[in-house]
Amino acid sequence: MATNVYMPRLGESVVEGTVSQWLVQEGDAIAKFAPLLEVSTDKVDTEVPSPAQGVLLNIYISAGETVAAGALLATIGQPGEQGELIGESANKISDVTLADTCVDAHSGDDAVPAVSQTAASDPDLGFISPAVRKLVDEHDIDLSQVSGSGLKGRVRKRDVIAYLQARDTAAGRDTTPIPQLDPAGGLRPQILSSTPLQTAAEIIPQSRIRHLIAEHMVQSKRMSAHVTTVFDCDLTAVIQHRYANKARFEQQGLQLTFTPYFVAAVAATLKQHPYANSSWSDDGILLHRDIHVGVAVALDDGLVVPVIKHADSLDLAALAQRVNDLGQRARSGNLAPDEIQGGTFTITNHGTAGSLFSTPIINQPQAGILGIGRIHKQVVVLNPGHPLLPDAADSIAIRSMAYLSFSFDHRLLDGAIADAFVASVKHRLESGPS
Repeated sequence: MATNVYMPRLGESVVEGTVSQWLVQEGDAIAKFAPLLEVSTDKVDTEVPSPAQGVLLNIYISAGETVAAGALLATIGQPGEQGELIGESANKISDVTLADTCVDAHSGDDAVPAVSQTAASDPDLGFISPAVRKLVDEHDIDLSQVSGSGLKGRVRKRDVIAYLQARDTAAGRDTTPIPQLDPAGGLRPQILSSTPLQTAAEIIPQSRIRHLIAEHMVQSKRMSAHVTTVFDCDLTAVIQHRYANKARFEQQGLQLTFTPYFVAAVAATLKQHPYANSSWSDDGILLHRDIHVGVAVALDDGLVVPVIKHADSLDLAALAQRVNDLGQRARSGNLAPDEIQGGTFTITNHGTAGSLFSTPIINQPQAGILGIGRIHKQVVVLNPGHPLLPDAADSIAIRSMAYLSFSFDHRLLDGAIADAFVASVKHRLESGPS
């Protein structure tokens, strides 16, 4: 009896996924629970195991295609056996999880998932993936004119690209900008023909993570009224505390970095300034009761923001453990999709690369993002009395300073509120851990 393989729902808020690559090809034998394919969801790659032992009879979704959770991906059975579709299950959605990725191909109508809210469907053309819909919208294509090579004539991304090339060639246009697909379904580099005034240029296909970052950043700039305010901050007390307690933390198997101090200060301040822990809505401002702080982690080909849930309820040791764990698994590609979802505020420690201050882009739909600049020694004037008037008590000292750059959404926060938030973070850091 053939077994259908469906796109699993890889997280509570993850409703679609992209097939990164098939690890087994049609006609190949596969053992139960052996890796079958890789799925990408919002910067996270996940291996999907085979739900059954047998032969991969059919692959319905090519590498590079994005489909809704519950979409039919493949059929596994015995050699010569024919897989059967369950109604129009390729364009449906369900609560299938990674632990339960299949339904028996003959299990009846009860196995048909509910209708997808993210995958487009046309009564005449059938299922239309988000990738195809995007090309159609960008190039004003009449899909009824495109010949589909997919299951039951479904139009795939490669079909739309071929149609665009043929259309532009017939019109005498340069077809160079249209992306090319290699036989495996991915994009392949192109060399632009040079002119006497140009040198050859190579087009490097965007990785999925780079494409997602680009979309997210541009959307954020278009959506929010970005303003950045910058404060200097004396971190001498933090540094003294870290070096006094570093060995004790190491005995507990914890690496004490500066990031837990920043998360602790921000989480405590968000409780004091709830509008910094909010989101914009046309119906009103959403004040989030939970404080979930995301911490940006740099990767070789981009960045990812794992989220520390309920950060305000964790002490410094627990925050250090969470920062270490999430950071290591982010760099090794072992984060779960839910671990980068649900953040209410973001911290980016760009100073680790030597940057003094920046104007970070807000991680939507949050109200703001705090950038931490490079910690460096600086000569400052200390004054126990008036901060501006000359005084005999003035002294010059060498302190460990850093700039705090707070980019905020001016729809949600006015300058005075934003400055008050950063001033509170600064005060907590300069006072040192309690």
